[in-house]
Amino acid sequence: MSNGHEDQIRIVQETVAGKEITFAHVMGGPAPIVYQKLGLNPQVDYSSSAIGIMNMTPPESAVIASDIAVKSGNVYLGFADRFTGTLIITGEISDVMTALTEIVDFFRDSLGYVVCNITKK
Repeated sequence: MSNGHEDQIRIVQETVAGKEITFAHVMGGPAPIVYQKLGLNPQVDYSSSAIGIMNMTPPESAVIASDIAVKSGNVYLGFADRFTGTLIITGEISDVMTALTEIVDFFRDSLGYVVCNITKK
């Protein structure tokens, strides 16, 4: 440039919401403090309990996932956010795993979403 300023490049970054489940994880037997910090039901049997957490886009998908989760077994809907696409459920380890599996399968097979693997620790 002739005015003495260095050339600058302006980069604009955008996220484009795809149809995908980007995160699906089951925490088996989490510490009671995790329930407390997340504001989840502390009246659970911690030795056999689990927390399932998912994130999806578009974020409104969390509403559908919530419905599938509570209909799939004995799980408690801890948090569902249609603005961020986050879903948190709690229950027995097997029930939480079943719920996440049902959600991932439905979104992949019926809605054509790209899905991640369900992880567990």
